Parts: sequence; C-alpha cells; structure tokens
Amino acid sequence: MIASWLVSCLFCVIIGLVFNRLFPSDNRWFMSLRRPRWLVFEKWIPFIWICIFICGITSASLLWRSQSLNRNTFLYLCSYAVLEMIILAYTPVLTRLRNIRLGAVVGAIGFLWGLILTYQVWQLSSAASLFLLPYLLWSPIGTYVTWVMARLNPPMI
Repeated sequence: MIASWLVSCLFCVIIGLVFNRLFPSDNRWFMSLRRPRWLVFEKWIPFIWICIFICGITSASLLWRSQSLNRNTFLYLCSYAVLEMIILAYTPVLTRLRNIRLGAVVGAIGFLWGLILTYQVWQLSSAASLFLLPYLLWSPIGTYVTWVMARLNPPMI
C-alpha cells in the first residue's frame, strides 16, 4: 500500500508543475512593483509557503488515514486539490493579467475556501484541521499585502 503522505505530496507537486507550465509568471514585472515600507519579511515568503504546503500535505494525509477511502473522503481530498489550485492561481492572475486587485481577490477566495475546508475537516479529524491553520493565519496577511500593493501601484491606463 502506498503511503497517503506520498500520494498527497505527489499530487501537490504535479499540480504545481502543471500550473507553472500552463501559466508562466512575469516575475520581472512583479519585482518592479512598489511595496509597503513595512514589508521587511518578503525574503521569507517562499519559506513560509513551503511550510504551508507541507502542512497541507500533512493535513490531507492525516484525513486520508483517519477515514476509509470512500466517496466522501475522495471529495475532501479533491477539496484540498482545489485549495492548492486557488493558491497557485494567485501568481498567474497577478503577473500574467497584471492585475494586483484581482490577485487580492483570489487570495481572499482561497482564504474562504480554506476556512470552509478546515471547518469540514475538523468534524472528521481535528489533527488534520490543525495543519490547515498555518494557511488560515498566513492567507489574510498575504491578501492584505497584495491589497496594499494594489493601492501603491495603480493600474496604468
């Protein structure tokens, strides 16, 4: 039997690779944007996201192991995949469309999806839901930073 954490990790990596391939980002444009002066932790953001994805993989694995693999469990695991796709959609929406406000909206949608998923998972596995908390704590911060950047970088007409 293949370990649930390995399958969860593989799906996470596959979704990430597909998103990067289908929606390449314009990092040069993004790096040229003005940022708030108080954004002193930007260099840590990639590490924060790595930790969040590891926690998400752990959460999905714990849920999978706590439940028999049936239709409901499969739907929950699909909800984790949707959450990852929403998270990954932030970058192409922001950089390919060059729309910072829309990026903030995607961040807010991800937070709401994560909140609903956490509530639903809590009823099945409190341990699995606790591993979603880092995302729920970080997502509003990232969304707020994006919203502030939208005000600092008005759209060019």
